Amino acid sequence: MLSRTAAMLVPAFGNLTITSDLPGRLATGSIIAPNHDSLADPAVTLAALHRMGIQPVVMAAAGLWRIPLLGFALERGGHIPVHRRSEHAARALDHALAALAEGRHVLIYGEGRLPSRRDAGTAAPESFRTGLARLARASGSPIVPLGHAGARRITSGGRTKQIAGVLSAPLRRPRLHVHMGLPVDLPHDIPAATERAHQAVTAAWRKAARALGASPASPPDHGACNTAVLR
Repeated sequence: MLSRTAAMLVPAFGNLTITSDLPGRLATGSIIAPNHDSLADPAVTLAALHRMGIQPVVMAAAGLWRIPLLGFALERGGHIPVHRRSEHAARALDHALAALAEGRHVLIYGEGRLPSRRDAGTAAPESFRTGLARLARASGSPIVPLGHAGARRITSGGRTKQIAGVLSAPLRRPRLHVHMGLPVDLPHDIPAATERAHQAVTAAWRKAARALGASPASPPDHGACNTAVLR
């Protein structure tokens, strides 16, 4: 339900394109790890994944379950609330492990937070927390890095700017791009795994940013980029 809603709404707010390094279908029980830089990027990410035939279980801040309609959609879709800094925080990992064991994909944000900057430009992912690495180690599942760029053109900055961005986006129709990288097996060591995951997501973000035109915050990527393009 949440993925279908995102897939219907996002095209009204911008022009979404997708590239992927995957040679075929995504293996069941994969951990999808996108970068996180805007309140709009979860919708952009879910819309892109839905177009690729992927409907993941999303791990998200528990406070979102208190928002009317959104909370209902999250609950109905079996998504996983994360109660940060509480005695219930560990339950999210247990629920994610159960979903992966059932063959479902789990989407988790390594950064676990939005950046504090207020500009509308795209920038490399900030440092990751350890939750992504701990989930990968406990499940044995690979992570699939997902980079996106352009969501901050829909909404970013303070509250007034956020609202103005959303209201004007259907007229501006900003370009949005999502890139899926190849699955990555993380090392067992949590700090090393966290850094490896950050590098993989940054590489995927860099390809997404380049698809929209390299920005000053986007360092050059000299590696080969053989991608399938979906529109």
